[in-house]
Amino acid sequence: MGQSNNEKITALYCRLSRDDEQLGESNSIKNQKSILSKYAKDNHFINTKFFVDDGYSGTSFTRPAFMEMMELAEQGNIETIIVKDHSRLGRNRLIIGQLLEEDFVRLRH
Repeated sequence: MGQSNNEKITALYCRLSRDDEQLGESNSIKNQKSILSKYAKDNHFINTKFFVDDGYSGTSFTRPAFMEMMELAEQGNIETIIVKDHSRLGRNRLIIGQLLEEDFVRLRH
């Protein structure tokens, strides 16, 4: 059992849309998982859990894994969210800006 932050989750979020698939392996779920796992391990993040939306557009934020992750964050169960890049969170820059500058800041203790 880990002992930091009352077992809060380090969320590793992956998303792949049909458009991303056309761009090749670099955005594949397998590749994202590999990058995120290595980053979490190298930087000593513990209690990791993958949240994966495979086949979902970044223009919509009603994606199952994204919504589950945000619900857990609202409940105070997530310490850190790690993504390959901001476009994995979504393609709408205004909403991503709000997430980064308002929502995630508000969710910090």
